[in-house]
Amino acid sequence: MKVNIEIDCSPEEARVFMGLPDVKPMQAALLAKMERQMLDSIDAASPESMFKTWMGVMPQGAEQMRDAFMGLLKTGFTPPR
Repeated sequence: MKVNIEIDCSPEEARVFMGLPDVKPMQAALLAKMERQMLDSIDAASPESMFKTWMGVMPQGAEQMRDAFMGLLKTGFTPPR
């Protein structure tokens, strides 16, 4: 004997019926934290912040060189042909 039962309900209704916990608040908090970490990582990888990090270890007379490189980064450098 074979019996098929079809239940038409939403995932939310099935979760409540089976007594499973609601994980939406935890999931929203986790996704917000991941988004903040990703945005912070993107900011750290920007050319300007990398250049500031590199120039921080150079002697104090490197401001002119830093400004020249920053100008190239901002305007887009195309090498001569």
